[in-house]
Amino acid sequence: MRPGILVQHSGLPDRSSPLVRCDVAGIVGFLPRSRWPQSASEGDYLEIVLRAERDLWEHPDRLLFDAPSRRAVRSFFANGGDLAHLFVVCVGEVADLVSPASAEPALGPLIDRLRAEEDIGILLVPAAAWLPSRMDRTGTVTVDAECLYGMLLAHCREMNNRFLMIDAPDSLHGLALERWVTDFRQRHAAHASYGAIYYPWLLNRDERVPPAAVVAGNMARLEIDSRPFGVAWPPANRTLRGVTHCEVDLTWEEAGGLSEQAINPLVVQPGRGLVAFGARTLSLREDMKFVNSRRVLNMVTEQLRRDSEWAVFETNNPHLWDVLERDVLFRLAQFGSGGMLLGGPSGQDDYSVQCDRETNLPALRDAGQVNVQVRLRPVGTVEHIVVDLRIGDDGRAGGV
Repeated sequence: MRPGILVQHSGLPDRSSPLVRCDVAGIVGFLPRSRWPQSASEGDYLEIVLRAERDLWEHPDRLLFDAPSRRAVRSFFANGGDLAHLFVVCVGEVADLVSPASAEPALGPLIDRLRAEEDIGILLVPAAAWLPSRMDRTGTVTVDAECLYGMLLAHCREMNNRFLMIDAPDSLHGLALERWVTDFRQRHAAHASYGAIYYPWLLNRDERVPPAAVVAGNMARLEIDSRPFGVAWPPANRTLRGVTHCEVDLTWEEAGGLSEQAINPLVVQPGRGLVAFGARTLSLREDMKFVNSRRVLNMVTEQLRRDSEWAVFETNNPHLWDVLERDVLFRLAQFGSGGMLLGGPSGQDDYSVQCDRETNLPALRDAGQVNVQVRLRPVGTVEHIVVDLRIGDDGRAGGV
């Protein structure tokens, strides 16, 4: 063989991650001290992964899960859900979940586990809807589950790609429900867009069925049927399965009024059955008013975070900024072609990415972080939203 130069051609490495799933459910239940297994302690939890309802009934520890959680599993899969993580947490008493002082120690290990399971996109706490609620003489409504909901909404915001489905509290109706939701939205305004509430409770013949798991399964089915960008569709106006009628019959006028108060009503449509007549988050922000807008933004920010994880510990210089900017633009173009992002007035792309000296000041670079600023309009929104994708430390996106 004569000496010479060997030229070998190879493709560029593929740094993109698989598309984020948003249809996986996490269902959380509680086990009071009187039913703890031997040697259990507060905060211990059991997790099983379900691909169908029968997986729960065939599990040897199925009776450790509370009845609302078991019913939620049935509702989720009956409406087209594909995958669910079912948790049960040992608590002293369910009443311990009312205050942060007692709830945080009991739920701490579970929250850590949820942080590690990044693919859970829908979060449900069916047992919380059964906790008591009351109204005092001044008209102030107190719901014992509010502390729990607040903790989980904050967790959803931390995780980017997670959304909390809330059942209207048991036996809370009319003006009392509207007052509580209004006050709840104000008290938890920072992360209220990561949750939605559904009313009224449903019935399957004579069995009462909380609505959130029913809608969650419908939401998962919508995403699966419209893959890979099913989150762009609002989870409403689709027939709900496994239920026969509403506990409270709403007129269309009443349903419209509830929707304006960020309470998603469920109604009966002749010839179609039960449907969700609203798809609104609890947010006070106009740009995060709709569930699909929030979930599109969740998926985009989480996808960009995962795509950019390779950049941690890379040399922080203009070459890295150019590569990140190009990669993010490529992913946004994919989302835009899938109908998740709105275009400009003449059909051009209406998003931008900036990663340069202006977004990466010396103090940020000295801290070992890279900042990519993304400006976009998810479907269902009017205004642009700015996402600061900060790479380094835990790599979480923020600023939304």
